[in-house]
Amino acid sequence: MGMSVPKSCFGYPLSIFFIVVNEFCERFSYYGMRALLILYFQRFLGWNDNLGTAIYHTFVALCYLTPILGALIADSWLGKFKTIVSLSIVYTIGQVVIAVSSINDLTDFNHDGTPNNISVHVALSMIGLVLIALGTGGIKPCVSAFGGDQFEEGQEKQRNRFFSIFYLAINAGSLLSTIITPMLRVQVCGIHSKQACYPLAFGVPAALMAVSLIVFVIGSGMYKKVQPQGNIMSKVARCIGFAIKNRISHRSKKFPKREHWLDWASEKYDERLISQIKMVTRVMFLYIPLPMFWALFDQQGSRWTLQATTMSGKIGIIEIQPDQMQTVNAILIVVMVPIVDAVVYPLIAKCGLNFTSLKKMTVGMFLASMAFVAAAIVQVDIDKTLPVFPKGNEVQIKVLNIGNNSMTVSFPGTTVTCDQMSQTNGFLTFNVDNLSINISSTGTPVTPVTHNFESGHRHTLLVWAPSNYQVVKDGLNQKPEKGRNGIRFVNAFGESFGVTMDGEVYNNVSGHNASEYLFFSSGVKSFTINSPEISQQCEKQFKTSYLEFGSAFTYVISRKSDGCPEPKIFEDISPNTVSMALQIPQYFLLTCGEVVFSITGLEFSYSQAPSNMKSVLQAGWLLTVAVGNIIVLIVAGAGQFSEQWAEYVLFAALLLVVCIIFAIMARFYTYVNPAEIEAQFDEDDKEDDLEKSNPYAKLDFVSQTQM
Repeated sequence: MGMSVPKSCFGYPLSIFFIVVNEFCERFSYYGMRALLILYFQRFLGWNDNLGTAIYHTFVALCYLTPILGALIADSWLGKFKTIVSLSIVYTIGQVVIAVSSINDLTDFNHDGTPNNISVHVALSMIGLVLIALGTGGIKPCVSAFGGDQFEEGQEKQRNRFFSIFYLAINAGSLLSTIITPMLRVQVCGIHSKQACYPLAFGVPAALMAVSLIVFVIGSGMYKKVQPQGNIMSKVARCIGFAIKNRISHRSKKFPKREHWLDWASEKYDERLISQIKMVTRVMFLYIPLPMFWALFDQQGSRWTLQATTMSGKIGIIEIQPDQMQTVNAILIVVMVPIVDAVVYPLIAKCGLNFTSLKKMTVGMFLASMAFVAAAIVQVDIDKTLPVFPKGNEVQIKVLNIGNNSMTVSFPGTTVTCDQMSQTNGFLTFNVDNLSINISSTGTPVTPVTHNFESGHRHTLLVWAPSNYQVVKDGLNQKPEKGRNGIRFVNAFGESFGVTMDGEVYNNVSGHNASEYLFFSSGVKSFTINSPEISQQCEKQFKTSYLEFGSAFTYVISRKSDGCPEPKIFEDISPNTVSMALQIPQYFLLTCGEVVFSITGLEFSYSQAPSNMKSVLQAGWLLTVAVGNIIVLIVAGAGQFSEQWAEYVLFAALLLVVCIIFAIMARFYTYVNPAEIEAQFDEDDKEDDLEKSNPYAKLDFVSQTQM
């Protein structure tokens, strides 16, 4: 390859800009597709939550395991450039396949709006996902390492800045796509029947991936391309295997010790390879504690979003939904990366502190640990406001009087009186085994309540006359999920009626009975009561009170004196009171942790790797992310803590311990400059060629030093 002087711009190689734009498009494409997956699984393929979530997590883990494959192809066979191009093609095909799999009209032969042959769609989408996992994972380690390759010796500062810009591009891409893709989904399209436009929402990422590929190829002439050096990984594996075997066969005292266990390979392998492997194994050893950071980091998508569902989304005048809190992370990254790079690090350097890569990573882990302490504090705050639900053997009961007389109900150890159209203040808790309830009213005999109460549930006892009652199982034994509001209707009107509310339908609610709860997002909803019994003159349309987050209400529909329906509102679960703004400190801490941990990790992995194993170490770095994901799956599956804050504290404590271990390991790590070491070997090779003409000179020298 003729040495062409790389074109430069602001002291950076021009080729970098192509690589950054490529990464931005690729991440936009990936996160855009990922934001849709869970909804696509549930609504289009009709899978339940558990199956959808399992497949989703498997896919994410796969995307972090395939980098090993990509790195091997790049470092030993095709080189980074060709690997990126060929796997991007695979990736684009995968995106197109999944877009096609979401076209309803593909198998909808009778044009009724539902696919006739769902298994075709499932098969196609799985093929698409496997191709995408291969593509995105395979190019991940290569793109960052390829970017690092564009810099000359002595451009360390620019190279570090590049890794920051690169990380910024990743987050800008994911931020924009999480905002834009859901907007595309709500569009409607279709040839024969109109419905949510998945093909468009999957198609845009596919198109962007194609753009990303084209941008990358356009820059082709400017790149500095490092040649791959044969099958490096099998050489490494064989060398390590030989060293271990050789060490074991020479374990007796009479053999002199060697400085490093890999030196036992020196009989068969050259020193350059051994020193390169030493660099890699030293870094890999440092990586052992790192998955713990990612295990915490990845919970912002699951646990923290669930925490947001028990909070109130009113922040000043704006209102946000729980799953929008995740974008806080990406927004903060886009803000914090330049600040940390341009302000914080230079300040630390001015104070004369040597803030090395590993120190930065240690600080990052500490910050993430503190973020979980903050999350635990917020959780304790939320727990104070959460209603108490029945556990184990308990049942909870409230009395709702929908009749015209006041009623007295006696429970074990307590008696309550309910006036007409009123309810007891909150739920009463009893043991299911010795539960006897009696209803009476002035001057009437006592009626015992005979009902098989289900333990662990809330029940509502509807009464309307001394001898008339109905027990309804509420079915809500937690706050409504996703911060929505549960609403049910009780019929004190007489004839059965239906209710339509904000597009949801309650079918015939029979007399003196309650409907199931249906769930609505925040805001004022209007509802219509439909029944043939209601005369034309009556008002049939009503508005709810302002719904906030996580509440539940019972609307009792009674008959006014003129025979028209009239709703009365009773609160079952009070709305969330703790503001979602309280989550900002934990997001801030975690994001600061991510900035100093993750960008530094990318850059450290690149700078400490020998030239022929740059991608392999990037893949090793990504492997820590995959293992972190797996830890979460195991912990979440293994056991539910009775207290959520306790789980947060446990995670914080685990990461703190890991952080201390890592700090100790880092003290013993010596930084290397692979380029210098390799240059030194090149020098030695030249000297060796000279010595070949005089083989005894060196031997003589060695024997003298050993005497």
